[in-house]
Amino acid sequence: MRVLTDLGRPVEGVLWMLATGLAFVGVNGIVRHLGTELPAAQSAFIRFGFGLVFLAPALVAMRQERLQPGIWRLFLWRGGLHVLAVILWFWAMARVPVAEMAAIGFLNPVVVLVIAGLLLGEGLGRGRVVSVMMALVGALVVLRPGLREVTAGHLSQLGATLCFAVSYIFAKRLSGMAPASVVVAVLSLTVAVGLAPVALWVWQPVSAVQLAWLAGVAALATLGHYTMTRAFRAAPLAVTQPVTFLQILWATLLGALVFDEAVDAFVILGGALIVGAVSLNTWAEARKGRIPPQPVP
Repeated sequence: MRVLTDLGRPVEGVLWMLATGLAFVGVNGIVRHLGTELPAAQSAFIRFGFGLVFLAPALVAMRQERLQPGIWRLFLWRGGLHVLAVILWFWAMARVPVAEMAAIGFLNPVVVLVIAGLLLGEGLGRGRVVSVMMALVGALVVLRPGLREVTAGHLSQLGATLCFAVSYIFAKRLSGMAPASVVVAVLSLTVAVGLAPVALWVWQPVSAVQLAWLAGVAALATLGHYTMTRAFRAAPLAVTQPVTFLQILWATLLGALVFDEAVDAFVILGGALIVGAVSLNTWAEARKGRIPPQPVP
């Protein structure tokens, strides 16, 4: 068995991943703060509109790229999935406690594991099956169906997680066909265009304060993707993945201190099981010299 010995720069990787967690929890907190004042599609459209400003240099540089035939079909499929995903996510974020949103969101790489195993021919070995079952137990601990109400917000977040996971499969294919900057920039462009008609349909007056908050969402999301990339470059996923569990703690503290949400020990336990399952699979596949599916925030 091949043992993972090259840990890269583990301290740097952990620090970058800590910054990533704080950035994404900040995104969750702002969207939670905005609540239902604006329709989900409108909030998402404004957020991606600001994102296009940050990604404008990449869009300009894209004009010099020679893209492969058929790539735009993949771009459009991924953009459509992301449109649905972000609407579901923004809608759920205004209605579900912050910690529960974070815990359910960690199912993303687990869904990717299943899709990659069943549809992409990667197979579902014993280790992957154990990881998936462990994550499903964690999801049941978080949601506790039958013991409490599973709301439309929970279902919306589950739907968003599924759409984000399928989008990642497209991203995995696109990463071999175009530079990463182009893949990210085109995603923002297609999502903004796709959201535009829905946002205009439900448009409501927007205040300067709301615009400022949504600009902050775009800035933090962009920062989070940057720091996550730096973390992946500094150290392998086997080192950085367990750090993502701290997002559950940050989200719990944010919900309790800012939004007066009760601290739910079951959510922390379930989130720990999900992150533990992903980390266990990451470590196992790293030991085999394989690159496991990476989480997509």
